[in-house]
Amino acid sequence: MAELHYTKDHEWVSIDGQVATVGITQFAADQLGDIVYVDLPAAGSAVASGTVVGEVESTKSVGELFAPVDGTVVESNDAVVSTPELVNSDPQGEGWLIKVEFTELPELLTEEQYKELIA
Repeated sequence: MAELHYTKDHEWVSIDGQVATVGITQFAADQLGDIVYVDLPAAGSAVASGTVVGEVESTKSVGELFAPVDGTVVESNDAVVSTPELVNSDPQGEGWLIKVEFTELPELLTEEQYKELIA
């Protein structure tokens, strides 16, 4: 897997060319508990870094999905919409949430910085 970057909002970001794949971290999935509903933006939606673009709902609470980059959603993971528990079982694999073609990559956390954040 490509090197992962992280946000303070507990999202992971994998960069491939000009496309950022985004999901929530294992830590966030564990904190949320059993995920029962995922709401994601449609392909073609414009997103702005730091704005709410979706929602991950669990039996315990609702978590907001923030865009880590400015750009356009090129794909939403339909599998997690129909099978939300994928986010719990494989948050950094099959449980990815959106892919965004970005215009500029902001500064993101390294794995080490993220581990310090959640310690």
